[in-house]
Amino acid sequence: MKIKILLLLTVILISSCVDKKNDNDHKPEITPNTEEMTKKLRHVVLFKFKESSTPANIKGVETAFGKLPSEIKEIKDYEWGLNNSPEGLSKGFTHCFLVTFDSEEDRAIYLPHPAHKAFVDILSPHLEDVLVIDYWN
Repeated sequence: MKIKILLLLTVILISSCVDKKNDNDHKPEITPNTEEMTKKLRHVVLFKFKESSTPANIKGVETAFGKLPSEIKEIKDYEWGLNNSPEGLSKGFTHCFLVTFDSEEDRAIYLPHPAHKAFVDILSPHLEDVLVIDYWN
C-alpha cells in the first residue's frame, strides 16, 4: 500500500512540473509574412511649384496626379491636400500627396509606369522642388 501511495504521489509531483498549455497556445502565430500583408507602403510626395506657375498650371498637375489611381492598379489608396500649417516651416512646399501600395513590388511597377511618366512630363515644367519619403505603416 505504501508503494502505491508513493507511486501516486510521484505521478502527481511529475505532472505538476509539466508545463501545461493554455488557450493562447492554440492561436496561430503571427509570422513576419502575415504581418507584412497587413501593412501598407506609404509614398509621400511634397511639391514646391515655380513662382511662374499659374493657378491653372497647378490645377492641371493636381488633376493629372488624381487620375493615376484609375490608370495604375497597383495604387491602393490616394489622397492629397494643401499645406495649412501655421508653423511656417514648409520651406515653400504647398502640396502633399499620399499614395499607398501593398508592397515594394507594386511601387516598383508604379515608378516607371507609362501613366506615371506622363504625369511627370506634365509636372516637370512647373516643379521648383520635390521631396519624397516612403514608409511602412
